[in-house]
Amino acid sequence: MKFLQVMRPLHWTKNMFVFAALIFGHKLNEPLAVGRSIGGFFCFCLAASTVYILNDVIDRHSDRLHPEKCSRPIASGRLKVGSAVIFSAVCAAVTMIAAFLLDPTFAVVILIYIVLMVFYSILLRRIMILDCVVISIGFCLRAIAGAVVVEVFISQWLIICTFALCLFLAFGKRRSEIVLLQENGESFRNTLSGYTPELLAHMIDVTSGLAVVCFLLYAMDDKTFQVHGNNNLVYTTPLVLYCIFRFSSLIQTGKYLGPVQLIFNDLPFQIGFVVWIISSVVIVYADRLGICFGGS
Repeated sequence: MKFLQVMRPLHWTKNMFVFAALIFGHKLNEPLAVGRSIGGFFCFCLAASTVYILNDVIDRHSDRLHPEKCSRPIASGRLKVGSAVIFSAVCAAVTMIAAFLLDPTFAVVILIYIVLMVFYSILLRRIMILDCVVISIGFCLRAIAGAVVVEVFISQWLIICTFALCLFLAFGKRRSEIVLLQENGESFRNTLSGYTPELLAHMIDVTSGLAVVCFLLYAMDDKTFQVHGNNNLVYTTPLVLYCIFRFSSLIQTGKYLGPVQLIFNDLPFQIGFVVWIISSVVIVYADRLGICFGGS
């Protein structure tokens, strides 16, 4: 059980970005593409767990100061450091072999992700603002990997929208950490000493607006019309706004530590997100579903 816990399976939801290209690249009705995408998802889960384990080894002392992370296997002493390092290496080896068998280019993306996140764990997370930027790049690599594994064109909008949204989520997480940890924040994460609630509130406002604008530009783009046959994704904007505002309002109060907790525990957010997913699939696959949106 402790080996499963240290892999943080609940955080595997972050790898759902791998499926973005499958859905918006019109591959959802192709069994082979669906299978490859699922394989890519699990490869990224193992890759992420590789980094999570290493990160927990590095953070074992500071995690003991955290009200929730102190119960993690390594921080609590239930899993020895040596065993954790070996397990991390095994996860890395398995994911690289599986990724290469799936697609050599996909394996390269996985390798870039692991190397980047190892540097993040060792150094980059100690640099204010850059820490959130690197996290966002990690999510962009997930989206790119998803496009590579199903062999669809890597849209610039896929990268831009993913980066803007994840930058918003990263700043939101920093804001919740400040609220939750208060005076112990700097002991847990060095960069928190450079952030202030006012600065993070401004960054959250800017990045949330940027994420919405990027989505609108994508939805109304001529290329989007050519690919999907319509620009009706723009009508899902109220759902996008609702989810972003819901996340922002809850995360800034410190009620949830991060996106993962909110996704699993907040029913209104879950409903809004699921409705957006269903609406987007119906719009993107309207022609194949035999659905006509008036004169659009």
